[in-house]
Amino acid sequence: MTFDAEWGTDSATGASATGPVPHSLERAHLVGIGGAGMSGIARILLARGARVSGSDAKDSRAFLPLRAQGAEIAVGQAAQNLDLLEDGPSAIVVSTAIQQDNPELVAARQRGIAVLHRAQALAELMAGYRVGCVAGTHGKTTTTSMLTVALQKCRLDPSFAIGGDLNESGANAYHGVGDLFVAEADESDGSFLSYRPDVAVVTNVEPDHLDHHGSAAAYVDVFEQFVDRIEPRGVLIVCADDPTAAELGDRAADRGIRVRRYGHAVTGPGDALMSRYSQSHGSGWVRVQLLGTDDADVAQAFDVEVAVPGEHMASNAVAALLAGMELGAPTAGLLEGLAAFGGVRRRFEFRGRAGGVRVYDDYAHHPTEVAAQLRAVRETAGNGRVLVVFQPHLYSRTRMFATEFAAALDGADEVIVLDVYGAREEPEPGVSGAMVAERITRARVRYEPAFDRAAAFAAESARPGDVLVTMGAGDVTQLGPEIIAELDRQYPGG
Repeated sequence: MTFDAEWGTDSATGASATGPVPHSLERAHLVGIGGAGMSGIARILLARGARVSGSDAKDSRAFLPLRAQGAEIAVGQAAQNLDLLEDGPSAIVVSTAIQQDNPELVAARQRGIAVLHRAQALAELMAGYRVGCVAGTHGKTTTTSMLTVALQKCRLDPSFAIGGDLNESGANAYHGVGDLFVAEADESDGSFLSYRPDVAVVTNVEPDHLDHHGSAAAYVDVFEQFVDRIEPRGVLIVCADDPTAAELGDRAADRGIRVRRYGHAVTGPGDALMSRYSQSHGSGWVRVQLLGTDDADVAQAFDVEVAVPGEHMASNAVAALLAGMELGAPTAGLLEGLAAFGGVRRRFEFRGRAGGVRVYDDYAHHPTEVAAQLRAVRETAGNGRVLVVFQPHLYSRTRMFATEFAAALDGADEVIVLDVYGAREEPEPGVSGAMVAERITRARVRYEPAFDRAAAFAAESARPGDVLVTMGAGDVTQLGPEIIAELDRQYPGG
């Protein structure tokens, strides 16, 4: 596995589970426990009866439910945090973001404590389940969430681990009593190669995370490797409307892997042919025809409804439908669950209304995601204008895709571009939000490097009837409540 040399433990040869908790994770210490992926693993471990400790650089809202379940959590990272559990951890769990000189990682190695990458730990927790994994450059969080909610509606009670919080439960992970495990499969660092899915979905494949993978070809290749991880007699579900994902499916079929496709031009048996998308009052419908598997089969046709706008969301729902069917759920129950899906936090999440302006927050941070979401926002806005407060994420991504971001943001009427949210990267000379702003040609645009002035300026720019979206993977999400407060001051009682 790609993590062996760095982290030192291969989940395929580590201790296997004899009960609900793998032996290696009976006493687990999670470095960066407040993160979306790590907190999810902690939730499942605690629910299964493991003893859990962890640390993070700063306090987090994720700590409260984990502490309530019994986790011992320290703010700040230090070697002594490995002593939070009375007899110490049987393993520590880390993500790719944890540096090699992290004091807890160094101390664990000095003490001979097993080190697992986050994905390896999750793979351990999947053992013994029928596993559905959703991968793709875009849409994997939403599709995983849709699949989870649809299976829950079928009363199958799946365990799940998702990169965002379900609006229905407010949780990103859960230990269910059923025999299904649904997981979002993250390609950003190749860690999804730890998983062995029975059902794998690939929504699309577009070059991203090249700071890790190095080239577009290497990025595509890691998806090829992921497909080869599918269990024998498993199935790959791909979006035929995405050229690279479609080619991935063709090559998988040539290798003997069963493939089901969904999209607007599919023709194969078992495929889902999509047509006639419509949208009204914040919901979308797409007509789907399930093509027969042999001459004797009659094609099934029905409408798939999803209570979040955008044709890309309807496409994600069809992917979830096929995956649910492959996992043994009834079609009628899946359709009912998809229609009831309430969304995921930070995926076109409604934050409030003030002064006649509707304010949303969205996680889109790749040009294709931005363009797709703005098309959906345009439908939602009706006769109103579309305003976006956009925060580029990562210096490397901004440098590589500045022109593409600008073209996508031209789908709005007015754009405020913030400075880059660097996350794990150090600043690059000459790379800033201005690189995006100066390439926008149609929308009215302003580059605002001062984060603390952005909310006031956005509120001043908005007028009744507008839809305003804060967009990006960084701390731009904090601006929604501030913008609403500013609008309330401008339009008291509105």
